[in-house]
Amino acid sequence: MGVFIQIVQLILSLSLLVVIHEFGHYMFARIFGVRVNKFYMFFNSKFSLLRAKKFNGKWHAKFFAKNLEELKEGETIESLDDNDWRKYPEHTEWGIGWIPFGGYCAIDGMVDETQKAEQLAAEPKPWEYRSQAAWKRMFIITGGVLMNFVAAIVIYIMLLFVNGKEYLPVRNAIYGYDFCTTAKEYGFQNGDIIINVNGEDVETDKDVINKIIIEGKCDIRVLRGGDTVRVLLPKSFSEKVVAANETAFMQFRFPFTVGDVVEGSEAERAGMMVGDSIIALNDTAVCVASDFIEMLSTYKHETVDLTIMRGSDTLNISATPDTTGKIGFTINPSISVFEVEHIDYNIIEAIPAGIKNGIEILVNYIKQFRLVFTKAGAKSVGGFIAIGKIFPSFWDWSYFWNITAFISVILAFMNILPIPVLDGGYLLMIIFEMITGKKPSDKFMNIALNIGMVLLLALLIYANGNDILKLIFKY
Repeated sequence: MGVFIQIVQLILSLSLLVVIHEFGHYMFARIFGVRVNKFYMFFNSKFSLLRAKKFNGKWHAKFFAKNLEELKEGETIESLDDNDWRKYPEHTEWGIGWIPFGGYCAIDGMVDETQKAEQLAAEPKPWEYRSQAAWKRMFIITGGVLMNFVAAIVIYIMLLFVNGKEYLPVRNAIYGYDFCTTAKEYGFQNGDIIINVNGEDVETDKDVINKIIIEGKCDIRVLRGGDTVRVLLPKSFSEKVVAANETAFMQFRFPFTVGDVVEGSEAERAGMMVGDSIIALNDTAVCVASDFIEMLSTYKHETVDLTIMRGSDTLNISATPDTTGKIGFTINPSISVFEVEHIDYNIIEAIPAGIKNGIEILVNYIKQFRLVFTKAGAKSVGGFIAIGKIFPSFWDWSYFWNITAFISVILAFMNILPIPVLDGGYLLMIIFEMITGKKPSDKFMNIALNIGMVLLLALLIYANGNDILKLIFKY
């Protein structure tokens, strides 16, 4: 059920963002008087789940309908029946395809995946994309990227306005942090609290990750016990963390109580109850969940003595972990002991804060993009499965909109890369035209489009292939 919820969230999020992206192209095209032949959510090879068009003053719609055919040789628009949709090319056909990823906005007179150069052999018409001045075409091309970025900022603004901002300052993580295996190999210890990176104080664990993993800073100061300790990392540390496929660089440590007790488990047999606090294992004091889990895992099939607090009473019980080092209860984090910061925003305050949030995420993603060109980074590139795993296995609108905003920023950045078939590839051609005064031919654009399509398909195959290999071999 959790995987199904992740898939639904992924499809809903990407569908929404694709519509927003394509609407950016549509909006600027219509502002400049350029016709848009089709606007589709999802792809519609051969037929469409729904297609609609307004002409003669009213809307016409068809469900599960074959796509419209091109005009036959000798056939003209004037000769068509008044109810034939093809007779009204000045109106956009709206639709929903049956292939549930992506979408498109077919702009008249533009060489793209919907129109090839040979289809534009006739003289350009005033309402076509190719007839527009370069600066107008620049806005039409970048409209999708702009809309994705604006959409992300709007989402961040609304999240801040509705929910505010709540975070745990690193100094208030009184039990410290647990670090990934790679981090511990290079000097970190569980329980450390990072307070300074390259001479700059840090406020949140997000700041820490940005500075160490994304920006590659290496000179770290941590609180360890009552002392300040220096940890020096190699410049390749970020790559090593990525190569190790660590799930998280650091996670705050927390005390816990017993959550659900599994029926028929060793924990139930031993008399453990919901709400119990485990304070010692074999006379060794323990108060942090991760320490208890690690200690218990070393006593597989060995009886251990547990000291627990139940209300004001102290009890001693014995239990024998199974082959996985577990005794059959869930952990309920006790986070009320932490002093968290909460900031409320009115709508005026949320606007600059949301803009700042969007810009910071974009900048950090651009910085992080350098890792893609390393050996470790290339192996970590993921496709739809990797994106889907970002979503939680439960439904929470705040999580959903936060992740959707993040993906929207990524889509904006990826689409502006100067690769033919992406918006950045078209933009590069327009900039070349504005500098040289020479417009690339439709034939050249068609060739570039085909090359870009091959590159894009290769990247999709590689990224999703990585996902599949990780599922199979668990690397």
